Amino acid sequence: MIDAKALKKDFPILFQEINDEPLVYLDNAATSQKPQQVLDALNTYYQRDNANVHRGVHTLAERATAKYELARQKVKTFINAKETAEVLFTRGTTTSLNWVAKSFGEANVNEGDEIVISYMEHHSNIIPWQQLAKKQKATLRYIELTPTGELDLVSAKKLITAKTKIVAITHVSNVLGVVNPIAELTEIAHQVGAVMVVDGAQSVPHMAVDVQQLDVDFYAFSGHKMLAPTGIGVLYGKRSLLEKMEPIEFGGEMIDFVYLEDSTWKELPWKFEAGTPNIAGAIGLGAAIDYLTEVGMEDIHHYEQELVAYVVPKLQEIPGITIYGPTDPAKRTGVITFNLEGVHPHDLATAMDMEGVAVRAGHHCAQPLMNYLEVNSTARASFYFYNTKSDADTFIKALLATKEFFANGPF
Repeated sequence: MIDAKALKKDFPILFQEINDEPLVYLDNAATSQKPQQVLDALNTYYQRDNANVHRGVHTLAERATAKYELARQKVKTFINAKETAEVLFTRGTTTSLNWVAKSFGEANVNEGDEIVISYMEHHSNIIPWQQLAKKQKATLRYIELTPTGELDLVSAKKLITAKTKIVAITHVSNVLGVVNPIAELTEIAHQVGAVMVVDGAQSVPHMAVDVQQLDVDFYAFSGHKMLAPTGIGVLYGKRSLLEKMEPIEFGGEMIDFVYLEDSTWKELPWKFEAGTPNIAGAIGLGAAIDYLTEVGMEDIHHYEQELVAYVVPKLQEIPGITIYGPTDPAKRTGVITFNLEGVHPHDLATAMDMEGVAVRAGHHCAQPLMNYLEVNSTARASFYFYNTKSDADTFIKALLATKEFFANGPF
């Protein structure tokens, strides 16, 4: 059971006024806020344990290394990876997906092969595959969507063939909020010998994820969307695949021995982590995982569905509102994307900000999806477990005030 009002007290940033109104933060799909427990973990590291990892025998270095590697262990447990060797620290989802496309993709995708993605992908899960397809003379194919904004499995089964080498799909759309059937898609991909890559940026913060149960080959996500600092992310990969892949970045930390003409690499996972890593970021991610685990991922997912069930009917009552994606709470997370007829999303977001409500407007790094939906941009309110029903009420009230303002002008 989530007590959002009590949990909200852990987030200092939420207790401020914006334009003389109490802040209601509904831009969680872009980045989450950070609880005091994560801020304290960062401060403790910098004030007490700051040192480079893996290379020192002095006390501070040993403390820093222990905390850094403990964070990796926490990630392994959180997503149920088989071993820590399968957990690579990166800068975020974008970096993780680029590593897969560059290292695995260039070694395994050849002329005439196909890569299958969908129309709902974030640019981070489109452009690396576009570039790979161009370089290797492969073909990029897009799975269609249903009229309600869900992935069309009929289209998926038609497109995923013996020519398919990689299937790369988001677990949860950052625009439509829809939860995709990753286990089923993975089974379809594996039946033809394709590798399954999943963008988990919008799923790992909001629901329990078990990579072994899903049987995915690669899974990418970011820390900053799940209460952790910016600049830290994760790439999960099956050991059997990671061992065959070459590193993308080279330098210190990732080497075993350097000769004059050649070098050898460390074992997994360190062979991919060149240079001084984001130590504080990893420690912050570990603290965020502790916090999320205590709250409970199943409870978080169910609570977000409750908020969607509360907000969507109120939105539907407003004339001129179009909601994108399924309206059934059971099929989505707390992302609600919409447009208000006659009001540009940027104007709407600016007006909402005057009421203290933070929402996002634009193409949300999903221009192919915008084209598919036949819109230039949309507004997006994205809820998290620290948002209350009172926040939802304020959102609806601000939206009605915005509609009135653009219809009749200021009072």
